[in-house]
Amino acid sequence: MAGRCLWPPPCSKPSPRHAELYRQTPEPNLVAGMAWLQNTFTRRHNVRHGLWGHLFGGRYKAVLVDDEDGWYLPTLIDYVHLNPARAGLVTLEKGIEAFAWSSLGTCYLLSPSKRHHWLQPQRGLKMRGLADDARGRRAYLEHLEQRMRSEGEKAGHELREGQSLQTTLRRGWLFGGQAFKERMLNLAQKVLSAGAKRKNYGRGAAILDHHLSRAEALLESGLRVCGLQAAALSGLPCNDERKTLVALVIKSQTTVPLDWIAQKLHMGTRSTVSRVTGVLSKRLPNDKKLDKRRHQITKGAGE
Repeated sequence: MAGRCLWPPPCSKPSPRHAELYRQTPEPNLVAGMAWLQNTFTRRHNVRHGLWGHLFGGRYKAVLVDDEDGWYLPTLIDYVHLNPARAGLVTLEKGIEAFAWSSLGTCYLLSPSKRHHWLQPQRGLKMRGLADDARGRRAYLEHLEQRMRSEGEKAGHELREGQSLQTTLRRGWLFGGQAFKERMLNLAQKVLSAGAKRKNYGRGAAILDHHLSRAEALLESGLRVCGLQAAALSGLPCNDERKTLVALVIKSQTTVPLDWIAQKLHMGTRSTVSRVTGVLSKRLPNDKKLDKRRHQITKGAGE
């Protein structure tokens, strides 16, 4: 089951001091991903502003979302995008898309070439019956604006099957229909039972082994595709484009530590790996040659 989260839980009167995020993960590694996100953001914020210590007040709240019904996920996406309006941070006159910390103006309303490659607004638009083109993106903005006009300060608080969206996100663990709830409970029961709990330790080790094996396969494929020899890696710069591409593929498809990647590819420290792969990832959407090589590495490593 893909991980989905809202982080942290929304409050009755939203403020700039909290964030809401919808994520879908191909592997059951939401905890590791959120730990990296919060720790990395905190370190960079503290360095930039000359601060130290904790930045976030507590753990994030994760809620499973039914993405097969066709109603729950679009409703959630609207809720997130309308949060600045409910908080009084934007108005119709200034434009809801003007809020700088929302994926609406920085992703949903932009053409594909101007977005971060890891964001997928086309899926959210499609679930509203809209195409990912100028007309469809404009129609989605008008849809949100109409909700602001008709619902006022409660914009985004839809109800279905007796559910209150805000209450569900604050207190519940699931946002979906009865069939989805029963399916999730059946899956959870296998883990929550005493026998499954004991087996879960072995499963955790198996997951780690899986990611390590996958990383090794991607490393071997990456060296082959990029024409690199393992013995020659130490003589190349840490930010060598070929090494960085291999590192980016491993980083995006596994949960092996960045220290492991840095050591295998002779890229210095984990911070170097994080920095150079971040720079390269911004180039991928507009560099067909790099993107093609990335796919070749993945294909060469198998599934």
